[in-house]
Amino acid sequence: MNFEQLIYEEKEQVAYITLNRPKVLNALSMKLSDEIVSAIELVRQSTKIKFLVIKGAGNNFCVGDDITEMINWGDANDITRRARYYQNMANQLEELDKITIAAVDGYAVGGGLEITMACDFVIATERAKWGMPEVDVGITPGWGGTTRLARLIGRRRAKEINLIGALHTAKCAVEWNLWNRIVPNDKIDAEVNKLLEVLKSKNQQGLRQLKFIINRGVECDLYTAQGFEVLSAGLTGAVSGMWKIKDADQGLGIIAFSKKNELWEKRRSLARHFWVD
Repeated sequence: MNFEQLIYEEKEQVAYITLNRPKVLNALSMKLSDEIVSAIELVRQSTKIKFLVIKGAGNNFCVGDDITEMINWGDANDITRRARYYQNMANQLEELDKITIAAVDGYAVGGGLEITMACDFVIATERAKWGMPEVDVGITPGWGGTTRLARLIGRRRAKEINLIGALHTAKCAVEWNLWNRIVPNDKIDAEVNKLLEVLKSKNQQGLRQLKFIINRGVECDLYTAQGFEVLSAGLTGAVSGMWKIKDADQGLGIIAFSKKNELWEKRRSLARHFWVD
């Protein structure tokens, strides 16, 4: 697939998406947003790719939506549709069964910050700045700036970030549990590679399960979240070779359906009219 406003690369098990509009600090044009959606779909479909790194060209990550294009978004319904489109983009990024890393240099504001919030890890340079300045444009965030942000740093600070619109330091982002680590300005690629080395050494199925149950569990009550943990423990046992349960079908039910054999006929004959008035 050919891209015009981003660079897509695959190296071994890692996909790299580089937002490539450096002259406008990698602002998210409609074209670039479409290309991000397409690139994420490439990663989603791949069974070879295990990790995704997102970064920006020209010493900046992303300053969010290209405000100069907003006049072309259309009427209120068109704007609603675009906000939902962006939400789906962030959701697809967050839902990937790959481990995702945002490598943030320079500005990560508005939609750029929203991209980082959908990633699993965020590594930033010392000079990185972040915030949600939409309030001063007279608009509100559409795909994470109020929702994911409040879940990550709490509603009090999410209000501060959105209602004031200030730009904050990378140090603040780490202290507030928004990002993971700060590195010297010239060390971000090296730090990303170090993290990838650690992650590549892991049981990849374990990483996929951990990501899934953490993402799901944080959005529900404790007992439901514990249910995800229990099922993940069972799946871990199964994929580690301890899958045979004495009173489980072990595939016989599917075979019975396919062949319409005695087991299938017995089960269906007992169930078909049971308690049917």
